[in-house]
Amino acid sequence: MVTVIKILCRLFSALPLGGALRLGRGLGWLFGNVFRYHRSDASEALGVAFPEMSAVEKQAILNRMYKGFGMNLAELLRLNSMKAEDLMSRVEGRGLENLVKALEGGKGVIAVTAHIGNYDLLAMACAAFGHPITIISKVIKNEKLNEFWQELRARFGIEILPPKNSYRECRQALKRNRMLGFILDQNMIAKEGIFVDFFGKSACTTPGLAFLAAQAQCPIIPAFMIRKPGGRHEIIMFEAIEPPDNRDADEIRRVTQECTKVIEDVIRRYPDQWTWIHRRWRTKPKDNRPGRDGRTGIEDPAGPESG
Repeated sequence: MVTVIKILCRLFSALPLGGALRLGRGLGWLFGNVFRYHRSDASEALGVAFPEMSAVEKQAILNRMYKGFGMNLAELLRLNSMKAEDLMSRVEGRGLENLVKALEGGKGVIAVTAHIGNYDLLAMACAAFGHPITIISKVIKNEKLNEFWQELRARFGIEILPPKNSYRECRQALKRNRMLGFILDQNMIAKEGIFVDFFGKSACTTPGLAFLAAQAQCPIIPAFMIRKPGGRHEIIMFEAIEPPDNRDADEIRRVTQECTKVIEDVIRRYPDQWTWIHRRWRTKPKDNRPGRDGRTGIEDPAGPESG
């Protein structure tokens, strides 16, 4: 598997950027229209979020989404031969002053993001711009492939933590005044999540981000990587969200909702750049209450439901 990936890396790196992206779009089209990978799930989710949208509009958005997948893959395969300055030349930053200001407090920053645009490039671009980042990442089952992927990220200055039992390491990263990347747009199982509003429907969401911010008393910066024409990208960083005043259930829910609302607003603006294949509303609320003390899931603060 790793040998195949390395061959693909050389192939995509040998192509001009425009050619690599065209090939990626073609692969994405095949993925979405021939293999129809999670196409029905994506269509259903899009209908939940935008019930007024016509079938033609939905199909157009999904086609662009799958082509975006292909371009994401093409860009990631080219990273093996890319230097940080090459990446920086294709990325613009908007709102980076919000991050700089937040880091001045010396307590670290939690960067909340979502599966929007080429989200894998977000951490690498932040590091390339001089803002070291720690991320929580799933382990790929194929050991050699996992090593290859982790080494590639580390080459760009990214510190990687496992998704399980990493709470203490997250706290240590914040104490070192680092930025901690946190994805907040995936479904949680009921015993590990709390329900917040997402596109007008209850979505089971990890309370870990808010709980961690409350304990560290560090600001939260919403950060996203948006794809632009011509193989370019834009990092958008919004003004800081203040951490919860305490770790009470109501405060944890309030900040989790505030972060989720920012994600929703960005998706509404760029609906073809979000990953609609995730079954975001899969977990159904019974009584719409958090766990016994409002702190469910804190042992694994980042852990979205896999699959």
